[in-house]
Amino acid sequence: MKDQNCGYCMRGELLDQFGIYICDLSVSSLILFKEQSKPGRCIVAYKDHVSEIVDISKEERDAFMDDVARAANALHKAFRPDKVNYGAYGDTGCHLHMHLVPKYKGGDEWGGVFQMNPQKTYLSEEEYEEMIRKIKENL
Repeated sequence: MKDQNCGYCMRGELLDQFGIYICDLSVSSLILFKEQSKPGRCIVAYKDHVSEIVDISKEERDAFMDDVARAANALHKAFRPDKVNYGAYGDTGCHLHMHLVPKYKGGDEWGGVFQMNPQKTYLSEEEYEEMIRKIKENL
């Protein structure tokens, strides 16, 4: 099921406001977060418009978490973060998704909670394309 007002479901202009579609995984989509103050930050969004992880079967939850792990592994290989933080929110955008936020010792917000959208670092199209290439190479 899809929600016509959801960027994860509809992509296009709604998704373009905050992210760039990278590829489909087994039960989700991988999205590059446009704000890149944490190099490599991505979102893994479940394929259907459900609000909670408890709204899907155990098999689908396992597959979703496998997608999260696969994406995190690609980020570790591509960008060598010291830690990846994981965030599952959705108070206002009720679509099951997980933020994967690479953190770097001595870098922005190391040792603290990441800001949802600090609106500090945006890249050129070429830089986004290079990040996506690195991620895809390591999936």
